[in-house]
Amino acid sequence: MYGIARDRHFIRFHCMFIISSVVSSSIPSKPVSISYPVGSQAILPCNWMPQLYNVPIHHIQWQTPDDTVFEQKGEQRWQAPEFKGRVEVPEEKLQEGDCSLIVRDVQLGDVGLYESFVVVESAGTKRRVFLQSVQLSVYDHKSKVSLGEGEDMNLKLYTPKAMRVVFQKRSSKEWTVLWVRGDKANNHHFKEAERVLVIKGLRMDHSGTYKVLDFHGRSVNTVNLMVEEVAGTQTLSQIHQKQEAVGKSFHNRSSILLIIFVLQISLLIQYQH
Repeated sequence: MYGIARDRHFIRFHCMFIISSVVSSSIPSKPVSISYPVGSQAILPCNWMPQLYNVPIHHIQWQTPDDTVFEQKGEQRWQAPEFKGRVEVPEEKLQEGDCSLIVRDVQLGDVGLYESFVVVESAGTKRRVFLQSVQLSVYDHKSKVSLGEGEDMNLKLYTPKAMRVVFQKRSSKEWTVLWVRGDKANNHHFKEAERVLVIKGLRMDHSGTYKVLDFHGRSVNTVNLMVEEVAGTQTLSQIHQKQEAVGKSFHNRSSILLIIFVLQISLLIQYQH
């Protein structure tokens, strides 16, 4: 496998060489449309068998209208920087006719038109054959959640590229940053697990909208949370209020008893005189 610099030279060399001898099948008027949620694994379908039956295929290309995304020739592979470590066409699948592009941890920025080609070599010549056009859509996650006061909420991040969590109270129009990936100053009430942010000990004022944002500020996950008071439970403030009420009641009762006692003593003294 070549290094990055050599891989790029490999791509550019072959693309320049192939342009002069391109033989492409007609491009379909309507591409295949697929849609996946952000953070999932997307599969861009492709099959070379119908057009190139019994022709050995070792060289596959996937590209957008602007750039090459992935190219593979035997053991040589190249990936665009923004797709590094996220895309592949399994070699065993390719030999069976399946040239589908697997995109792991699909992102909102991956949206767009993709086209696949194979490069066929025969008798010292090369031709580039168009295979498939795919329109990829990526959507964010949205949900409504109701939890009891004192419970924990598991806020799903869905992707390692989730960078921030912001919060808007129901009675407010302002957004507050609650969590930033890698920030040591994050609130101790937030515990990060694998693709999940645990918000511990919910209170009534935690009701509102939570947004998980990626590096570019695009929404990955939106959760509308309603925190409900759980029957049979009391907040600390409610306990204090009841304790104060009991204290006042006890104080008032003691004062009344004291007054009655003083009156009785006074009457007893007057009677003796």
